[in-house]
Amino acid sequence: MSLPAAWIDKIFTKLTLAYGRDFLSRWEGIDLNAVKSDWAHELAGFERFPEGIAHALAHLDPAKPPTVFQFRDLARKAPREEDKQLPAPAASPDVIAEQLKRMAPVLKQMKSVGNKEWAQILQRRDEAGEKLSRFQVHCYRQALGLDGGQAWQ
Repeated sequence: MSLPAAWIDKIFTKLTLAYGRDFLSRWEGIDLNAVKSDWAHELAGFERFPEGIAHALAHLDPAKPPTVFQFRDLARKAPREEDKQLPAPAASPDVIAEQLKRMAPVLKQMKSVGNKEWAQILQRRDEAGEKLSRFQVHCYRQALGLDGGQAWQ
């Protein structure tokens, strides 16, 4: 759906005030209603994101007036509300302590495992028929150089 004509008229008024003849003379000899219709078509969808139009108008090149495509690109660069992220919630010290306590046996085992022993353990589990994920199989095979690639150091 094209941008409403009233919006295009306001954009053209602002750009005419900002650039004067340089803006309007670009379409000398062309029906201005056809030009505005093209702008309305190219800026379709921005009625749901008026902040984009405001952003484009606030970030105009002071040296030369924009084409419709340049204006649209400026409007697309406007930050969106949904792009703003909330900070990650702080983890409770009690939750952290509990998780570290639960992970202690795994961490202890990891410290005792040699450089590639983890890969050998996965290989033995796989060969024993245990169902491993494709990623686990890929990792141990790559680490042990079984996929024709160089083994990890």
